[in-house]
Amino acid sequence: MTQVQFKTPNDPQEQLMLPGFDEAQADWRRDYDGQIGKDRRITNRSGIEIAPIYTPQDWNADRHMADLGFPGQAPYTRGIYPTMHRGRTWSQRQLIGLGTPADYNKRVRNILELGASAISLLPCNSGFRGIDCDESPLALLGTCGTVVNTVDHMDQALDQVPLDEISTAMNDPSPFTLFAFLLGVAKRRGIPWTKITGTSNQSDYISHYVANHMFYRLSQPGSRRVLVDHVAFCRANVPNWNPVSVVGQHMQQAGATPAETMGFALSTAIQYAEDCMARGMDPDTILPRFTFFFDISISFFEEVAKFRAGRRIWARIAKERLGAKDPRSWRFKFHGQTSGVDLTAQQPLNNIARVAVQATAGIFSGLQSMHTDAYDEAISCPTEEAARIAVATQNILREEAHLCDVIDPLGGSYYVETLTNQMEEDILKVMDQIDAAGGMYEAVGSGLVQTMIGQSALAAQEKIEDGTEKIVGVNCYREDDGTVEQPLPYRPDAGAMKAHVKAFRKFKRERSQQEVDTAISELRRASDNEEINVFEKVVDAASVGVTHGEIISTLREELGFGHPLMVA
Repeated sequence: MTQVQFKTPNDPQEQLMLPGFDEAQADWRRDYDGQIGKDRRITNRSGIEIAPIYTPQDWNADRHMADLGFPGQAPYTRGIYPTMHRGRTWSQRQLIGLGTPADYNKRVRNILELGASAISLLPCNSGFRGIDCDESPLALLGTCGTVVNTVDHMDQALDQVPLDEISTAMNDPSPFTLFAFLLGVAKRRGIPWTKITGTSNQSDYISHYVANHMFYRLSQPGSRRVLVDHVAFCRANVPNWNPVSVVGQHMQQAGATPAETMGFALSTAIQYAEDCMARGMDPDTILPRFTFFFDISISFFEEVAKFRAGRRIWARIAKERLGAKDPRSWRFKFHGQTSGVDLTAQQPLNNIARVAVQATAGIFSGLQSMHTDAYDEAISCPTEEAARIAVATQNILREEAHLCDVIDPLGGSYYVETLTNQMEEDILKVMDQIDAAGGMYEAVGSGLVQTMIGQSALAAQEKIEDGTEKIVGVNCYREDDGTVEQPLPYRPDAGAMKAHVKAFRKFKRERSQQEVDTAISELRRASDNEEINVFEKVVDAASVGVTHGEIISTLREELGFGHPLMVA
C-alpha cells in the first residue's frame, strides 16, 4: 500500500505528496467551472471568503498538534476539559425575566421541572435604568424582565429554589444589586456564601456602555472601580461565584461581526484582568473565575470556528501576556445564547428551526452552558409553551441526536480547521487595533469600538435589504398575502403588578429609616475612599432594606455617569 505523505501547505515551497491529487483536482475544477458558469463570491459574516471546497492543500494532519492537540491540553482548540460533553454536558441555563417575583418563581420552577439545570434572572428594564418600580409607569413594568428592587423581592422570586444546590446567574450590571439581594436571601436562609455558585452575568460594564447605551447607569470610571471591588469581595467571601462575565453577546447583537465580537471580548477580558492585577491581585486567583457570554448566530461553521479560535487565543493570553501559571486560568469558559437577532416576528414558528441550528453550533463549539431562545422572543417575553419547546430543543439534541457522543466532532475537517485559522487571524487583527488605541477602555472612550460596530451593522443590513443575505419570511419565501398572524405579546397581570408596587411603597414606609440612612452614608463614604470596598457597602445596604434605585442613585451622585472621554 502506498503511504500518503502530507506536507504543510502553508509553506509555498512544500508540495502536497498525494498520488493522483493534482490530476483529480484539475478534473474537478474543470467540471465545476463548466457546470456552475461564473461562480459567485461567498463571504461569511466576518468577511472571510468561502471556497467551494477545502482539501489537504488548505489544512492537513501535519498541523494536528500545533492547531488541535487534544481536549484539555494546549492549544485548547478542542475544548478546555479532557472529557468535554461526553463526560459532563453543558448546563441548561434558561434566561427568565417577567412580571412580579411571584410570576418569575412560577416560571422558573416549571423550567427546572422540565430539565433546566441552572437558572438566570433578568430584571425589568426599569431596573436596568437604575430606578425602582414606584418611579416607573405601571404599564411598562415587568414586560421584559422581573421587578426586583429589594431582598424581599429576591426571596419571593427564589422561593423553594435550593440556592446551595443550583447555579444561578444574575443579569445584573454594576453595582450588582441583584447579587447583593441574592446574598441577603442566602443569609436569611442560613446558607453559607461559600456554597453559592453562579455568575454575575452582566458584570461587563464596557459592553453595556458600547452596545446597550447604558450611559445612565454609572460612569465608566465608577463602574471600573465597582467591578474591581466586586471581584475582590467575591474572592474573599463568595469564592465559588464568577464575578466577571465578559459579554460578547452585546457586541454581536449590536452589529459586530463574529470575528470582531471575539476580538472585542478578549480585549475586554484583558482590560479587566489588568485592572485587577493593578490592584495587586494574582492572575491565578482571579482568572479561573473569569467567564464569557456569547451570541450564537445561525452562521453555523463561522460560529464553531469563532469559539475554537477564541479558546486557543485566550489560553495564550492568560499564560503569556497575563502571566498565569495555573492551567485553570487558561480555560476559556463560556455561556452561549442562541441569537435573538436571527429570530423573526414573521412566520415565528420558523424560529424553532433557527434555534436548533444555533444550539447545535454551540454544542459543537464546546460551550459550558447554554440558553436556547423561545420561538416567540422576537415578539415578546416567551409564552410557557414556547419556553417548554426551547428547553426540549436542548434535551432532544443531547438525548436523541447524540451530539455529545464525540468530542469536537468537526475537528480535522479541512474547512473547519482552515476557517478556524482564518478567524484567529482576523480576531488578532481586531485585538491589535484595540491595543494600538490604548486598550479596550481607551478604545471605547475614543469611539473606535462603536464606529467599527456601526460600520459592520450597516454592511449587514444592506445585504439583507438588497437580498444578498436571505432571511426566510422576511426577504424571501414570504407569505402570499403578506400578513403574519402573531400571538399577543406578554403583559403581566395589571392587578398583580399594581399590588406589587403598593406593597413596595408600604415596605419603604415601614423599614428602619435610621438603618437606611446609615447604610447610604457608609456607601457615600466608601465611594470617596478607595481603601474601602464599595461593593461590600452595597451588600450591607441591601441587607437593611436600601432599595435598588436608592443604591444606584447614591452611587451616581458619588461616582457620576457617562464616559469622561466621550464627554470631553
